[in-house]
Order: sequence, then C-alpha cells, then structure tokens
Amino acid sequence: MSFLRLAIATVIMLTCLLISPISTQAETLSFSHAQLKNRDFSGRNLAGSGFANANMEGANFENADLRGTVFSASILRNANLRGADFSSGLLDQADFAKADLSDALLIETILLRSTFDFVNIDGADFTDAIMDGAQRKWLCSKAKGTNSKTGIDTRDSLECK
Repeated sequence: MSFLRLAIATVIMLTCLLISPISTQAETLSFSHAQLKNRDFSGRNLAGSGFANANMEGANFENADLRGTVFSASILRNANLRGADFSSGLLDQADFAKADLSDALLIETILLRSTFDFVNIDGADFTDAIMDGAQRKWLCSKAKGTNSKTGIDTRDSLECK
C-alpha cells in the first residue's frame, strides 16, 4: 500500500509539473548535484528549477518563488526558507534539520521521507502536502502560528488532531 501511495503521489507531482503555469520570468535552472552551501537565492523566482541531490546547507531562500521545484534528496540543513513558496514541489528525502520554514508555503508538496529535526515551521502552510504519518505527527508536535499569505493555521494545514 505504501508503494502504491508513493507511485500515485509521483504521478500527481509529475502531472502538476507538466501542466502547472509557471511565470515566464522564472529562472528555470538546474542545480542538481551542485554544492550550494551558504548561497543567497533570497527573493528570486526559481519556479520549476531543479535542486535534486544538491547540498544547500546554510543557503538563503527567504521569500523565493520555488513553485514546482524539485529538491529530491537535497540537504537544506540550517537553510533560511522563511516565506519561500514551495507549492507543488517535490521535496522528498530532503534534510531540513535546523532549517527555518516559518511562513513558508508547502501547499501540495511531496515531502515523503524528508527529515525535519529541530526545524522551525511557525506559520508554515502544509495544505494537501503528501507526507509520511510519522512526519505529520512530529510536525504536529511543534506546529503553531498562522501563515501570513494564506491565513491558514499551521496545525490545521497539517490536519493535527
């Protein structure tokens, strides 16, 4: 059943990436397998870009437009992701340890097998995000705040009980 759920999520994500409108002003770039430690991407429009298997430890993506991006198996430890829009992105197996995801948009993202040790998710919006049950439980234990853009409570977006 878990494999079937992952397969369905992958098909949905690929479909979204192929048909979702992405701004023509976006810098659609590939940073896959790159060493991007402490790089500054703040405020940039990188919708649809690829960051798979990249090391972005300590990088700054504050308020960046990252809709539909692929961050599969990437390292985002200690990264500043405040206010970043990851909507419809693929963030599976990513390492978010000690990252700041406050006020970020993770709407309809795939977060399967990602790690969130000591992460700040205050005000993050996880509406319709696909994640493992253990991840959801862990994030619910620290969830608080309301997203400034969507007005959605973090606990509600995670469907915490």
